[in-house]
Amino acid sequence: MALFEFDIEPNKPAVTETATLPIKKRKVSYEELFHMNKTITDIPGYNDFTAEKYPYGLVFHDFEVFMYDWLVVLIDPIAKTKTIIVNNRAALKEYYEQHKGCIWVGYNNKHYDTPIFKGIMCGYDPKEISDKLIVEGKKPFELYHEYNFKSIKQFYVYDVMVKKVPPESLKLLEAFMGNDIEETEVDFNLDRPLTKEEIFKSIKYCGHDVEQTTEVFRYRIEDFNAQIALIETFDFPFEYVNKTKGQITACVTDCEKQEHNDEFNITLVPTIQLEKYKYVMDWFIQACKDRDYSASFETTVAGIPHKFGWGGVHGASDKPYHTKGKIAHADVTSYYPSLMLKYNLLTRNAKHPEKFKEVFETRVALKKAGKKKESNVYKIVLNSQYGITKDRNSEAFDPVQANNICINGQLLLLDLIEHLESALGDRFELIQSNTDGLIIKLAEDERTEKVFNHIHAEWCARTGMGMGVDWITEYYAKDVNNYVFRFESGVLERKGKYVKENDPLDNNLPILNDALVKYITEGIPVEDTINNCNDMIMFQNVYRLSGVYSAAWHNGQYFTDKTYRIFASTDKNDTYLGKCKENGGKPERFQDTPEHCFIYNKSVKDIPMSIKLDRKWYINMAKKRLEQYGYDVQIGSSLF
Repeated sequence: MALFEFDIEPNKPAVTETATLPIKKRKVSYEELFHMNKTITDIPGYNDFTAEKYPYGLVFHDFEVFMYDWLVVLIDPIAKTKTIIVNNRAALKEYYEQHKGCIWVGYNNKHYDTPIFKGIMCGYDPKEISDKLIVEGKKPFELYHEYNFKSIKQFYVYDVMVKKVPPESLKLLEAFMGNDIEETEVDFNLDRPLTKEEIFKSIKYCGHDVEQTTEVFRYRIEDFNAQIALIETFDFPFEYVNKTKGQITACVTDCEKQEHNDEFNITLVPTIQLEKYKYVMDWFIQACKDRDYSASFETTVAGIPHKFGWGGVHGASDKPYHTKGKIAHADVTSYYPSLMLKYNLLTRNAKHPEKFKEVFETRVALKKAGKKKESNVYKIVLNSQYGITKDRNSEAFDPVQANNICINGQLLLLDLIEHLESALGDRFELIQSNTDGLIIKLAEDERTEKVFNHIHAEWCARTGMGMGVDWITEYYAKDVNNYVFRFESGVLERKGKYVKENDPLDNNLPILNDALVKYITEGIPVEDTINNCNDMIMFQNVYRLSGVYSAAWHNGQYFTDKTYRIFASTDKNDTYLGKCKENGGKPERFQDTPEHCFIYNKSVKDIPMSIKLDRKWYINMAKKRLEQYGYDVQIGSSLF
């Protein structure tokens, strides 16, 4: 454990009434302390980290905490050093003093490693803090009230974990990247000091996670660069690196949190002109009276099903759909920021709302000047503003304004649909509508296009919005959330689980995505794509146990790892992958797993193709997915 009698004089919690877990102390000899520096010039992949690119310095790190021991692995990618510290608070303090001006980068470090680090530095038991975070489910800010961390005055932190629901584990991303995902054999709840062998196993596991965090950082480098650019562009203190982009956005307009009690007192903008679909407006008015955020409204608009609600509108055919011809992709330019400016819907917490207008106008000017990189910084501020307006924890929180923006946005878009439908009749077909745009098909004649241009120009003039129109040559859809279409330029737009762009950090059954898109857009048989691929990572299927399940089952054995990479197997002795609510319990089959599969949790980068890989399973799965897009295919046959 980290709290050694000879090393630390423990501080008392700031709030002494708070119950804490019992502190277990033990005496250790100096030989049990461990501190090692090692150069990492022999490890490939760190040459892109230079002082010119990162003048502030970086430290990638990860803590592991056990009942009686703690350790941390720290990589300085610019100095090319790896530092390992075990149970040695003095060494950690020394490292901090040498690197306190750097940005400390980790995965979920804001919610775990940072309070652990500050606890050790201030003399607290890291196991106690770890249990409060993991076992008791406390938030870091609650610990900051409970413990005295004020002595750590300078600590710059950047978290590469993206906020998602459910949250992504680092091990899941490691699996997607094709890397080794074997988990540590050392139990974090061992009620004894670790042996030397267990310490070194834990160092290896921890070091691997730090290296993986570095790899994730590279893939998400644009997010990091955007954070730094925000700070530099708006001349904020460097300590703002600890804030989220949303928090920085609130600072741009100098927001100050206020209490509002008019959450459902919406204001409908006067430029809405609805007749045929006015009943949708009436529904929103009643929904505000009911104060029910769970409510939504389904209806048919221009011949296709629509769903209106508190998060936006979505409309598309509920059946597979394919068409080609004169198809317009009409997208409202910076829709929500434009609504805020035109109708004074910016959060009322902004003490300097004029700054938001300056940001908007600056971005427009930079885009016109072709300075895309510079304009993107201002785009972050514009696009984040709506989200923080509805974020209860933000200084910008103003829920009625968020509701005004969302509801008026839907009704104005519905207004445009109504006017197009009225003017064009059967020369107009609505294909899809979403929060900030429409996809429509027009009759292929000059008059129809002129009427279309006139209607949307009139709508823009009346509402104060702008609109960009791009033309699509062909459109394929499974439903509103799963589609592929091709712009006149040849660029493909892909959305949905089955046809999404392959991404190293979201890389599940990528061979099926490629097979479907190539068949849909080029007519290439899925057999050709699947049989001609000789890269194992393309066939990986990654599964992770949720908190409801405590074990996995395969080939008659139970496993307690959380993450598994599987492949369809030709070996009939291989079973499916199951999940169990308790070790030894009855296994439930993971959804969409092969009847026969094998597990491979080591790295799959550049390994030979397995002779057990069952390509037929992937071919049949591709055909099943194609059927959902409306294609008539024969499962189990090579013929279409």
